[in-house]
Amino acid sequence: MTTAKRDTYTPETLLTVAVKVFNERGYDGTSMEHLSKAAGISKSSIYHHVTGKEELLRRAVSRAIDGLFGVLDEPGAQRGRSIERVEYVTRRTVDVLTAELPYVTLLLRVRGNTRTERWAMERRREFDQRVADLLKAAVADGDLRADLDIRLATRLLFGMVNSLVEWYRPQREGEADGAQVADTVVRMAFDGLRSGH
Repeated sequence: MTTAKRDTYTPETLLTVAVKVFNERGYDGTSMEHLSKAAGISKSSIYHHVTGKEELLRRAVSRAIDGLFGVLDEPGAQRGRSIERVEYVTRRTVDVLTAELPYVTLLLRVRGNTRTERWAMERRREFDQRVADLLKAAVADGDLRADLDIRLATRLLFGMVNSLVEWYRPQREGEADGAQVADTVVRMAFDGLRSGH
């Protein structure tokens, strides 16, 4: 039985288990023993796929980061007025978050205790800065209110978006789907941020 399970284990299925355990126990509170028990395979089988716990963390947060930065490279984030671009990026960020919920949850919970965590935090700051730059450009274009502190507005916008990891559970009956959530976030945020003209 164990042999069949070991034979069918892949780096992807191992990553799924690791992310679940990291989110439940915290990265620092997770040992290789915890991961092997959760996966139902031996520690040596895990080492067959990865060099260790930090490699699993790197792969997991990279998946979230790649999704977020991928949004910035999409045509909707590259072309058009700044206001349209920032609304597009906000909507697509919510899409990535809802599609990759466990991975983004882990990304948002890293604390900087390891080299991988510090790298992930730096990449998050870079992403946030790119969006803040879009917001600034939309203010300069006259499409967003100039009477708001743009750094504060950026933090509040991402606070709203990132809070989804705490409550959004798509499998719950009656829960809005990802598109409904994205639409609501964009309407709430940008109806309040748009200039009155």
